[in-house]
Amino acid sequence: MPTSTCDPAPSLAAIAARLRAAGCVFAEEEAQLLAESAQTPEALHDMIAQRAAGLPLEHVVGWAGFCELRIAVGPGVFVPRRRSELHARQAAALTPPGSIVVDLACGSGALGVAIAAIVPAVELHACDVDPVAAACARRNVEPAGGHVYAGDLYEPLPARLRGRVATIAANVPYVPTGQVALMPAEARDHEPLVALDGGPDGLDVLRRAAAGAGDWLRTGGHLLIETSAAQAGAATVAFAVAGLTPTVTSEPDSGATIIIGRR
Repeated sequence: MPTSTCDPAPSLAAIAARLRAAGCVFAEEEAQLLAESAQTPEALHDMIAQRAAGLPLEHVVGWAGFCELRIAVGPGVFVPRRRSELHARQAAALTPPGSIVVDLACGSGALGVAIAAIVPAVELHACDVDPVAAACARRNVEPAGGHVYAGDLYEPLPARLRGRVATIAANVPYVPTGQVALMPAEARDHEPLVALDGGPDGLDVLRRAAAGAGDWLRTGGHLLIETSAAQAGAATVAFAVAGLTPTVTSEPDSGATIIIGRR
């Protein structure tokens, strides 16, 4: 039954108690964020119900915090993880000002937007195979002066970018097919399978991204892809087979592992 517009806004303690009962680990912090985001008491009641039912917090409030930015997200779109901030920082450190950046398999476009916020005057392009993700990415990338395309990996990129890209940042799916069902319900029930399932060993899309990167990177350019620590060995082999010189960087506190390939 819809909440009556006459119902008063619940207290932070009451919101936190309901969220905690629903299994939210950071109930107090989420309660504060919901209360700050709701425009009316009725909206707040609806948002609490959505979160208690398992909808990701970022989908409820409409944005995710990433590299001190607010990235617009929505239902059916992969939520950028805080561990991917290492990815954005590493990519930015390797990107000269004024160069071309591609956010491949971009989801919301968080990586590309973060790089553009750090590195001056980059020419940003982003693409995703999922039209819903591409539409969401436009909300983030176009205000940053970038361009978004819908299509599979490199296929939709303008041909003029071939051999000119300084940095390709790609957060491709890397969960092995057999482990998708073990993911938290927030991810497996509310994020697109195409953004999670990386094939039998989780590296199918990574291999394709690595294999195609050489056609787009300029000499000395870099491809960066996030993966798991357990997959790093096989991922570096895939980069080397593709003609890229691989290195691995990781951040134990966040659990982030990034494979960096130089052309």
